[in-house]
Amino acid sequence: MLPSQAHNRLEEIFRVLLPQNGLAVREEQLSLSHSMLDALFQNRIALCDAGVGIGKTYAYLAACILWQKASVTPQPIVISTSSVALQQAIIREYLPFLSRVLLENKMIRKPIRATIRKGKERFVCDQRLGIRLYAIQDKKKNAEQRKALLSLKTTVDLDIVPELSGFDRRQVCLPKYCPRSCPRQDICRYHYYLQKSAEADIIICNHNYLLADAIHRTRGLPSLLHDFGVLVVDEAHKLTEASIQMYGKEFSMEDAHDLCTLLTEDSCSYTALQLQTQFDHLFGTFKKQEEDRERVGFQLTPERKHAFRSILSLCSRLKKRDAISPWLVHRLEEAEEILRLFYDHSRRYILFLRYGKEDNPTLCAASRKVPMELGQALWNRKIPILLTSGTLLAGNSFDRTRQVMGLSENQRVRTFSAASPFRYEQNCLLYLPEVPLGIRLGSKPEVQYLAGQIFRLVQAAYGHTLVLFPSYSLMGAVCQQLKEGFPFPLLTVWRNSQEVIRQFKEMQNAVLFAAGSCWEGVDFPGDMVSSLILVRLPFPVPDPLSEAEREQYPTLQEYIQAVIVPEMQKKLRQGFGRAIRTEMDTCVISVLDYRAVPGGRYHQAMLDALPAMPMTQSIQDVEAFIREKKSPEYFMSERSVSNADDLPAGQARPYPDR
Repeated sequence: MLPSQAHNRLEEIFRVLLPQNGLAVREEQLSLSHSMLDALFQNRIALCDAGVGIGKTYAYLAACILWQKASVTPQPIVISTSSVALQQAIIREYLPFLSRVLLENKMIRKPIRATIRKGKERFVCDQRLGIRLYAIQDKKKNAEQRKALLSLKTTVDLDIVPELSGFDRRQVCLPKYCPRSCPRQDICRYHYYLQKSAEADIIICNHNYLLADAIHRTRGLPSLLHDFGVLVVDEAHKLTEASIQMYGKEFSMEDAHDLCTLLTEDSCSYTALQLQTQFDHLFGTFKKQEEDRERVGFQLTPERKHAFRSILSLCSRLKKRDAISPWLVHRLEEAEEILRLFYDHSRRYILFLRYGKEDNPTLCAASRKVPMELGQALWNRKIPILLTSGTLLAGNSFDRTRQVMGLSENQRVRTFSAASPFRYEQNCLLYLPEVPLGIRLGSKPEVQYLAGQIFRLVQAAYGHTLVLFPSYSLMGAVCQQLKEGFPFPLLTVWRNSQEVIRQFKEMQNAVLFAAGSCWEGVDFPGDMVSSLILVRLPFPVPDPLSEAEREQYPTLQEYIQAVIVPEMQKKLRQGFGRAIRTEMDTCVISVLDYRAVPGGRYHQAMLDALPAMPMTQSIQDVEAFIREKKSPEYFMSERSVSNADDLPAGQARPYPDR
């Protein structure tokens, strides 16, 4: 198949495919898919920024399938994503539907075969499962958890058994290192799964797995993925974060506990106890101080230096024992290598602490050469690569994305952008209120001002509001101001509160306060969010990584323009994306930051990040917009304010019946 024939066939695919899925054929989607197809045939690296509603997944799937069909020696296609949800959607929804339609229209001869590849810890170890089932056979156990555990006899993928307890999952998952003496080697279901994966046309994985495969290849180790001819990186804005993790080194409390457990099992129980005591002492010195900062710079205090010295000494003594197994010696050497970076306060890495669930600290050493590492691992491969996301552009430029990904000087790169087809000019209103003099970030007057604006906007939208905060501490302060007399159900999302998001979606006119991960990846279609309030422009919080990057710029102003503003613009686009999810959605977007108002320092930078839409500084215009765009049913709810006396002084009542 020639490139021109492939382009003709591409349009034919979309004309057949989309109407069967209840979707319209969009010129923006066709244009994006054509650009992707060109990049594949020309062996390019394509940065593709796709607005909300474009349908980028079908765009790259159709282009890749046609490229594969045109190839003389077809090779698998690898699709790397950041989220499990997107992986599952591709393999369970997009590909089965695409395969069926193409087969029915005789555009392909056999079904598209796809598989998901992920880390070993996400699969069942048959040997460990047998041990665990034997251990619980005569014990009392939660019926649902017992049922989930028994289901693993016929299910190898742990991710499709969500009822499994965290403890059971850790007990039955594949270990990092499978012993060569395993009695189930020949009948291992995981090995069979790997063999079947070799037959796939499309391999789906996450960014960490993709990078792990790349690291194996560059180091001459056995590859994790079979050789592939095309790479698609979806959710590409998350690739840098994955790279920081994969090209760095980490050591957590869990790693310390696992190492001591292995030593105990290898007849080193006394030394293991000594080592665990020292680890407990070391990690006890890393108590989290700042609520909103997940990354904190590492400081080598005398107390920590003593703990590191004791741990390294114990590890060194253990390695010299004749009875200790070789693979455990290797584990000790790995731990030693990481811990010595912190003991020596190495300048080759950026050293910091990362706080995860329950604020448990992890020692992290980030490479200072991530862009270069990405170039060597991925971009230097002579295969076509598509990188796509809704936030690769910052303002009107790809410069920041190219910089952090190591693509600034790469001659193979081509850039494409496809604006969202949604009618923001008709369906959105941007509200930038006038800010009283004297308001400063973090001040008590700012908190009072924010609380008052949010209250009025919630009334104007009759609930149906998502409020995005830059930090949990600011969210808590505003909540404190609004806890009395709030006219609609108010929910707050703290870390990992998916249940609260579910409750919000089930309510008719609630208000959701959120921060952190809710700036992206959460879908609120329809009237759920008719008012989106961005409390501040989402400038990145200073952390050890950004401080290290700051050192590369001669002046603070250059750093702000090259790094800080583009990062803010990308995060702003992510937050804005929570507002309009379908063609019929209508929403007021409010930015309450005094730096964003007309004449403010970052007013133009904010406008450059957002699609064109009407703008106002009048709350009355907000009320009029909601009245005009919403149906009478919108203003009916199970809970509303029926008595003006219930409201704080000076506040207007919600809308009466229309």
